[in-house]
Amino acid sequence: MRYLLPHPALSAMLLIVWVLMANTVSAGVVVMGALFAVVLPKFTQPFWPDRPRMRFGRTLLSYLAIVLFDIVVANFQVAWLILFRRNRDLRAHWLVVPIDLTTPEAITMLAGTISLTPGTVSSDVSADGRHLLVHALDVADPAREIARIKTRYEARLQRVFA
Repeated sequence: MRYLLPHPALSAMLLIVWVLMANTVSAGVVVMGALFAVVLPKFTQPFWPDRPRMRFGRTLLSYLAIVLFDIVVANFQVAWLILFRRNRDLRAHWLVVPIDLTTPEAITMLAGTISLTPGTVSSDVSADGRHLLVHALDVADPAREIARIKTRYEARLQRVFA
């Protein structure tokens, strides 16, 4: 099975995205999506010699639940900032977040998570991969925001990529 599907999670994601992009579920769409889901990971396998180990069970689901919850809450917070606070009252900050994650996939997932949450955006990773530059729209205490990113996202990602 590993020969046919070298990256099963990638194959599943490709099939789901293909069906979503087609915006219909028919035999032809599913067959074409399955074909892509098998061929593309097999074709790109040489480019992934050290595939990251991920935990797909409860650990990943709890991480995704936290991220989705934070996205919803942050949408309301940013809407409140835009509608009811003046621009000069915003406390925008550049945060340099030290990261303990070691794999490029985990660092990318952390940066993507931060950028998905409204009001924050990851803009750069240091050359040594040990720091992430994040811009936050409204931060009262930068040290506390850095600690929140580390405990809420990075610690969970370390368990996902353990």
